[in-house]
Amino acid sequence: MSTLALVLSLALQAAPPAKTPSKPPAPTEEKKAPATQAGDVVAATQAWHAQRLQELSTEDGWLTLVGLTWLKEGAQTAGSAPDSVVRLPASVPTKAGSFVREGNTVRFQPAAGVVFTREGKPFTGGALKTDEQGAPDVLRLGSVNFQVIQRGDKLGVRVKDSEAPARKQFHGIPMYTPSAAWKVEARLVPDSASRTITVPNVLGMQDQLPSPGALVFTVAGKEYRLLPVQDEGSEELFIIFGDETNRDTTYGAGRFLSAPLPDASGRVVLDFNRAYNPPCAFSAFATCPLPPRGNRLALRVEAGEKRAGGH
Repeated sequence: MSTLALVLSLALQAAPPAKTPSKPPAPTEEKKAPATQAGDVVAATQAWHAQRLQELSTEDGWLTLVGLTWLKEGAQTAGSAPDSVVRLPASVPTKAGSFVREGNTVRFQPAAGVVFTREGKPFTGGALKTDEQGAPDVLRLGSVNFQVIQRGDKLGVRVKDSEAPARKQFHGIPMYTPSAAWKVEARLVPDSASRTITVPNVLGMQDQLPSPGALVFTVAGKEYRLLPVQDEGSEELFIIFGDETNRDTTYGAGRFLSAPLPDASGRVVLDFNRAYNPPCAFSAFATCPLPPRGNRLALRVEAGEKRAGGH
C-alpha cells in the first residue's frame, strides 16, 4: 500500500462519506431563496455529522485506539503485565505472547493457552501482514485487537479495545453552526507538470504525495489557496489544513476536509462545514499527517468541528 493510500485510508476511517440528503427538484428557472439554501446546508451538515459520529463510535473506530508500540529487532513480550514490551489492556492475560521482528517481517506467537483469532479462526502463530501490504492481519482476543503498521522503516503494534474509556465516555464533538457562507466555490489551478507536495506527520516523518494543483478561493474579498492530495483513481480530493481557529477553538494541529473532483470547468466546492478532526484529536497513539507548507490559512475558518478529546 502506498503512503498516500495510507493517508487517505486514515482520512476515510476518520470521516464518513460526504452524503447529502436528497432534495426536491427546484422550480424550473427559479432560484431558491437564501433561507431555503441555508436550511439545506444546515440539514446536510447535521446528517453528515450524525453519520460521522456513528462511524467514529463503532467497535473498531478511532475512539478504541489505546496503544502503539514501535518494535525493535528481535523478540519482544506482549501482555497486560507492567513489564511487557507491547503493553495490552488489562482484560488480556499478563503473558499473552511475543512478537519477533526481523527486518520488515513481524511474527507473533501466542502464549500457551491464549487463543487469539484471525478472521474468526484460531491463530496459532506466524507472520503478520502489515498495513503496507494492503489490509493488515488483525488478531483479536475478547474486546481487544491489534495489527502491525508500517511507517517508513518503523514497524509498530497498534492496539484497540472496544471497551476503551474514550469510546464509553464519548459524548459527541462540538460544531460551529452550519452556514452557507462556508460552502465556498474554488477553482483548481493545475500544475504544469506532475507534482508532489511534502506532507509531514506527527512522527516527524515527511512524505511526498501527489497533488493535482492548487485550490484557489475567496473569503471576504481575499484570495486563499490550499494544496490537496489525490490518490490515483480516487473520486475525491483530500485536504489537510490549518487556520487561525487552531489557536483557541479547533484542534491545534489542523483539520481534514474532503472535496469532490473538479467539474469540467475546474470548479470545486469546499464545504468547510464538514471540516473534521484527525484521529490524533482523540488518541495520542494515532499517526496523523499534518498540514503541508502553504496549507495554514491566515484566516479564521469558523466552520466544522471544534476541539474534542484531550490530545
